[in-house]
Amino acid sequence: MWRDLLISAHLYVATASAIVVPRSHVVHEERSQTAGRWVKRDRVTTDATLSVRIGLAQSNLEQGHDFLMDVSDPSSPNYGRHWTSEEVIDMFRPSDETIETVSQWLQDGGIFNESITQSDNKGWLAFPATAKQIERLLYTEYHEYEDLKTGGVQAACDRYHVPAYIGQHIDYITPGIKLMAPSDIVTEETSRDLQKRYGPESDVQPLRPRRRHWRPHWPHWQPRPSSKDDLRHCDVEITPACIAALYEISPNVGEVHESNSLGIYEAGLNYWDQLDLDLFFTNFTRIPNGTHPIDENIDGGVARTTNISAAGVEGTLDLESAYPIVYPQTITVFNVDDLVYQSNPYVSLASGNTFLDAIDGSYCTYSAYGETGDAPGFDPTYPDPAPGGYKGRLQCGVYKPTNVISISYSGYEVDVPIAYQKRQCNEYLKLGLQGVSFLIASGDSGIGNYPSPYGYDGPTGCLGPNNNIFNPGFPINCPYATAVGATKVYPGHTVFEPESAAYDPALSDMQTNFSSGGGFSNVYPIPSYQKNAVASYFAHHDPGLPYYSSIATDALLPVLPNVTALAGNTGGIYNRIGRGFPDVAANGDNIATYTGGSFGLQGGTSASTPIFAAIVTRINEERLRVGKRPVGFLNPALYANPWVLNDITNGTNKACLGQGFEAVQGWDPVTGLGTPSFPRMLELFLSLP
Repeated sequence: MWRDLLISAHLYVATASAIVVPRSHVVHEERSQTAGRWVKRDRVTTDATLSVRIGLAQSNLEQGHDFLMDVSDPSSPNYGRHWTSEEVIDMFRPSDETIETVSQWLQDGGIFNESITQSDNKGWLAFPATAKQIERLLYTEYHEYEDLKTGGVQAACDRYHVPAYIGQHIDYITPGIKLMAPSDIVTEETSRDLQKRYGPESDVQPLRPRRRHWRPHWPHWQPRPSSKDDLRHCDVEITPACIAALYEISPNVGEVHESNSLGIYEAGLNYWDQLDLDLFFTNFTRIPNGTHPIDENIDGGVARTTNISAAGVEGTLDLESAYPIVYPQTITVFNVDDLVYQSNPYVSLASGNTFLDAIDGSYCTYSAYGETGDAPGFDPTYPDPAPGGYKGRLQCGVYKPTNVISISYSGYEVDVPIAYQKRQCNEYLKLGLQGVSFLIASGDSGIGNYPSPYGYDGPTGCLGPNNNIFNPGFPINCPYATAVGATKVYPGHTVFEPESAAYDPALSDMQTNFSSGGGFSNVYPIPSYQKNAVASYFAHHDPGLPYYSSIATDALLPVLPNVTALAGNTGGIYNRIGRGFPDVAANGDNIATYTGGSFGLQGGTSASTPIFAAIVTRINEERLRVGKRPVGFLNPALYANPWVLNDITNGTNKACLGQGFEAVQGWDPVTGLGTPSFPRMLELFLSLP
């Protein structure tokens, strides 16, 4: 395997295909292992047209961390002095040398200049090419790879080569080595039910939506509060009054700013409906009936339904968790992608790229062929040629990002190529520079994915030959977003006592535990703002589990199914030097909701995240009232001031094979720094410039 990385030192002959690679070329990306569900099939026909995308290496990214800390660290004289989007684009655009060098290489390789298009921020080159052309250019072979669980087919190669001088100028090329693990196709019965919901006129063949970080809980006993302020049963039913009491949240009074709407990302057929909101408002709040969010329907997305049976658990959980905290401030729902993609199992589980395109035009690549800089077969492509698909161009920079964005969707870094992850993580950095706070759910399955058949990363949800290496999440691994874990009020306790980490044993409907997602990344090292907290955790509360100390790189390990290459011979099951998550937590179990016209209790970090995001939105409201700017990237200020959070010291996030971490004093990879104290957080952030 490793000799391929030294290809420039000698002539390499690929034994399987007899491709002779010049000494001047090197392997740029290589798949270390093909997941068991993927099977290599026939060669892609030589005349098949592929939509090729080349991500160009951007400038000054090595300084991006320092730039963001400069405006986010409370000790910095530039705290809160966020950049404009133009300043960000100018700072990180690829160099003229990179653009000219890669363009010339393509022309020398037979790609006509007039067929090459380029994004506005110069970050991508896009062009159509036949399989024969691109195979000659990259000294590779393209095959069809079939996913045995869904029947999905993708064009991909095992490795590809570029001239040695080109490698430093490009991030990655698609189609390339990507093999995405999609969700499973639903049964015919479920498909018919979904079609009944959306109507035959949509021409959609609905399948299971993307996996979400929520888990329904339906206890046999559901006590009803005698009033909206009743706190007697918060150990079995978390109402808005319970949340307000837990985190000392006072009502939002005074002027509200139109520019300070809370943003919530939605996808995967999760609609809100007015009847559910009104039922919730009537029974648990003093919010007037008829109150509803602002809908931003991206690329044909649909946020609201008038059919009560089509209401989505995720959409209503997000809204009903946040509204009691922010009202009368507004909420903006960013519903992403048309119904064809939202119901399509071959679309990425949680890439979010079309959402980032929509709120930042510099993230897009425009193309005359209706394609984008997003990864074909991995991200949606617009115009969507499918019946009922969105026929407009990809919406680039059409919507203004809100100051705070809550994301309850996530996947696992093992299933996403490293270069893809880093490029998206850099976008969180860039938007953080502009003052946007991203809060992302840390997951509901502890230190790994759900086990098969509920998850898609093997029998236990963990990795390696023994299925015991912890499986970190994506994009919560990104050090430029705030990862939110889950807590709960344990039975027999009150909201005036400390919470515990959310943990529920396996339920009959899903034979796996619900526990707050947490752990350590294999892709990102410990960020500077977190080093002291993580060092203290290991010094005073070492988990006593075998570990390894390795960070994956594009050159070393382009994809991570064979994560044992990182662990080496240590026998380790988690990465001691990786970025730790979550950063914070909030209540995420037994949340009182109305969905589909019925009352029920829901749970997951999908509740925790909008709760914490709503509190940050309230803090921004207070800062705006005194003439200050939004807080932007939260983590440096929170890690420097852990006193503003309620430390959680009880509970665990054990998952695959019964292993995991424990909640302890100080930061831990279960509940992070702890849950919010609204008065203390407000005091801190009002004291900052």
